[in-house]
Amino acid sequence: MKTRRFTALIMMLIAVLLFTSACSSDDASGDGKKEGGSKSKEPIKIGVLASLSGALESYGKQTKQGFELGLDYATDGKMEVDGRKIQVVYEDTETKPEVAVQKATKLLEEDNVDFLVGSSSSGDTLAVLPLAEEYEKVMIVEPAVADSITGSEFNKYIFRTARNSSQDAVAGAAAIAKKGVKIATLAPDYSFGRDGVAAFKEAAEKLGADVVLEEYADPAATDFTSNLQKIIDEKPDYLFVIWAGANSPWNQIADMKIQEKGIKISTGAPDIAALSTMEPLVGMEGFTVYYNDLPKNKINDWLVSEHKKRYNGEVPDLFTPGGMSAAIAIVDALKKTKGDADADKLIKTMEGMSFETPKGKMTFRKEDHQALQSMYAIKLEKKDGVPYPVPVLIRELTPEETAPPIRN
Repeated sequence: MKTRRFTALIMMLIAVLLFTSACSSDDASGDGKKEGGSKSKEPIKIGVLASLSGALESYGKQTKQGFELGLDYATDGKMEVDGRKIQVVYEDTETKPEVAVQKATKLLEEDNVDFLVGSSSSGDTLAVLPLAEEYEKVMIVEPAVADSITGSEFNKYIFRTARNSSQDAVAGAAAIAKKGVKIATLAPDYSFGRDGVAAFKEAAEKLGADVVLEEYADPAATDFTSNLQKIIDEKPDYLFVIWAGANSPWNQIADMKIQEKGIKISTGAPDIAALSTMEPLVGMEGFTVYYNDLPKNKINDWLVSEHKKRYNGEVPDLFTPGGMSAAIAIVDALKKTKGDADADKLIKTMEGMSFETPKGKMTFRKEDHQALQSMYAIKLEKKDGVPYPVPVLIRELTPEETAPPIRN
């Protein structure tokens, strides 16, 4: 009798355990989700690499501000997608590739980020690209422009909202290159400058121009005398300048009276700080990636208005919309995957994906994940009440016009 009661008790316990196990399997998260639901409620983590100090500090800060505004805009201020909160960790690369690798490794191993974003320097970015592949995480490249990022060094985890050197080159060449025109170039001696010149030369020569001299200066240079003298001696029709950073050559170009010697200057209109040094170049025709009143769309209107509210009346600068575009791209992709940050699903979703940005519609080209986007042919003019030459629109260059060669 006792044996039968003991056996019955054991059978009841087994039944209870089986029932409990079944319930746990159906509701592993404890919140009514099916198996895997707990993961869906974990925060989405984004690691942003930027030059928050050093020569490219202003670019890093613009990207950071734009990224924060972009997340606000794309999530309606909720900072979540499909019930998953978004957390962002910023790291300063100091514009040093070895530091960029250290910071990226920390983001991937210690912070366990789902995405990487960055960085301000092409050198930093190229150093980090292999880590995105090693850790199988999608990396949005912004604002680094070296062609090799989506060319020879490309891997499938890389998507770029920034324009690349070839897009700059197509726009720059369209402004000045034609048959019989002689052009000299001046650029910094690292991947950004050399890739930019190579792309510009290819585009200019297709239009019949002759690039007669390529001058490369130390990226940290403050004295460009020897470079500019070589250019003067060559007597080109145009000097096309590619530069990034606070140590720009504009004052020295004016001091050495390059234009008075019959050499016209052309360049991409830079950020506002650099525009302030370009008074001698009023009347110059060139191109720009962005100036706050050039794009005419509701997202750019929101960006300009919100930026003024948050940053003491200041307008967004050259790389602010790029940061915003990177954030919008991430949120749009996550909305399509219903909050799933699995890299393979994201890659499948993002290849060929179009999304609206402050510069209008961008599309990630399937072959190399480069965002096709608008650029702007401009002329530098003086405007009442503005203490620097202003880029005035000649015409918008469409994403189709500025589509760069596929180089991967």
